[in-house]
Amino acid sequence: MAIIKKFRITTFKKEVHKVSLKKISISYNQRQILDDVSFNIREGEICGLLGPNGVGKSTIFNIIVGLIKPNYGEIFINQKNVTSIPIYKRAIDFGLTIVPQSGGVFSNLTCLENLKAIAEIVIKDKNKRNFTIEKMISKFELDAVKNTKSKHLSGGQRKKVSIAMALMSDPKIILMDEPFQGLDIMSTRDLQETIVNLQTENNNRCCIISDHAARDLLAISDRAIILANKKIVAHGTPSELIKDTNARNLYFGDSFQIN
Repeated sequence: MAIIKKFRITTFKKEVHKVSLKKISISYNQRQILDDVSFNIREGEICGLLGPNGVGKSTIFNIIVGLIKPNYGEIFINQKNVTSIPIYKRAIDFGLTIVPQSGGVFSNLTCLENLKAIAEIVIKDKNKRNFTIEKMISKFELDAVKNTKSKHLSGGQRKKVSIAMALMSDPKIILMDEPFQGLDIMSTRDLQETIVNLQTENNNRCCIISDHAARDLLAISDRAIILANKKIVAHGTPSELIKDTNARNLYFGDSFQIN
């Protein structure tokens, strides 16, 4: 684990809350999903979001980006209340982007065409657009497959393309929904290093990542939040969480180790 992430951000000289959820509650068809959930994501950190299936992790992502509005509570980005601000304004004004759990690429377009499709929307200057596309191809080592249709790429390659597409607008807040799903060991390792490098390149950027691969996620997280029974039951650094009684009883189990 230490090889992937050599340091963890646990304290800040000036703590800046990039994303804050305050007293969020939401129900679907009279079934409560989240009940009075509050947390802060700090500028510059990678925060993991863990919990059993159906606990509301994807719902939290949808609330942050503005796809759904909670029944109660408020969402803040850069200390500004964005609860009633639409999706496109959150993306443009606050640099918010999401890498979805599945999809995220146009299957019948090549890697290069996918990047161009997004670049033409978010980058007005043609020279800057072309430079950014080439930069992403180099960063994610996609040169050998840049003219290959996405449907013929491996799972790891498609994930890299979807992240590269999300980065075209130089976002300040990146949400990743189950990025390690379906990846083999080497592809997972590559993606872990890619995510850590995103933090290293821009220490003002924050990443919020949800995944069921707890070990893989904790290996790169500065801090993590565990949801269960509609609420946050534990939060802290990976080493703190594996010692937490609630985290073990409600999610990890007694035998879980991160090394």
